[in-house]
Amino acid sequence: MTDKPKVWLNNKIIPWDDAQVPILSHGFARGSAVFEVFGTHAVPDGIAAFRMDAHLKRLEQTVSLLGMELGFSIQEIVKAVSKLAVINLSERGLVKIVAYWGEEAIINLVLKSKLDVAIFTIPTSEELGLDKVKPLSACISKWKKLHPETIPVQAKACANYLNGYLVRKDANDRGFDLGLNLGTDGFLAEGSIESVFIVKDGILKTPPLGRILASVTRDSIINAAKHDDIEVCETALVKEDLYTADEIFTCHTGIKVTPIFRFEELELKAPGPVTTQVSEMMNNIINSRDSRFKEWFQMLYRH
Repeated sequence: MTDKPKVWLNNKIIPWDDAQVPILSHGFARGSAVFEVFGTHAVPDGIAAFRMDAHLKRLEQTVSLLGMELGFSIQEIVKAVSKLAVINLSERGLVKIVAYWGEEAIINLVLKSKLDVAIFTIPTSEELGLDKVKPLSACISKWKKLHPETIPVQAKACANYLNGYLVRKDANDRGFDLGLNLGTDGFLAEGSIESVFIVKDGILKTPPLGRILASVTRDSIINAAKHDDIEVCETALVKEDLYTADEIFTCHTGIKVTPIFRFEELELKAPGPVTTQVSEMMNNIINSRDSRFKEWFQMLYRH
């Protein structure tokens, strides 16, 4: 970014380059930071956030699961996001909220203070590649998904993404774009930052909650698909289900539907007919062409 946007940090608007923490801060050195990311979109009368309410509810859940406390209320964070969006003239892009302990903690593992909060509005760019759909290859990673009895996998915690880093690196080292992992129970979980869906005999299938992140994009696809008469089944899947799938796609905040053209040595139609239907459905929603889901948008500012 050449013209870096301003940052909201603990109720102050500061330059992007000033948004820093000490190296020995608990959030950095102990990996205790948590975060949320959601999209901003141009709508007919202004700029809106896609399902900001659901993302902020998940932020509250993450903080609760980890026994932490935010330094600002959700209402204050909502006002801060809107204020920052106006200052930065945000249109298509991402909002990233990071909550963390900025204080140094050389020995202490458990802190009693409330979390600092930083908010970034990040415009779309080639690096982000928002909404740019390109079929990708995927494989099963040698790394298993974190077990839910070792750490809350429902928490969107930065430390959890070390597992995702290893999954992606393993896939890249083997010549694939994405890695998918299995849980320690042998069932399919998710990707590094992606939820995964398969299509079999026209039915959309995805792993159930419990051992995966409660993805807002995943939830959006499931709910919207039911309105479009697409049969959806949240069910335990195994590696063999991927090998016999008619179609596979992944989803995350930045790209709602990414078709998989190759899984391991299996070639797939990408996008297949159901993936195409889901992709068009989600494109219509985020581009304000489907009024049935207008409540999924929260206005940040009006023209």
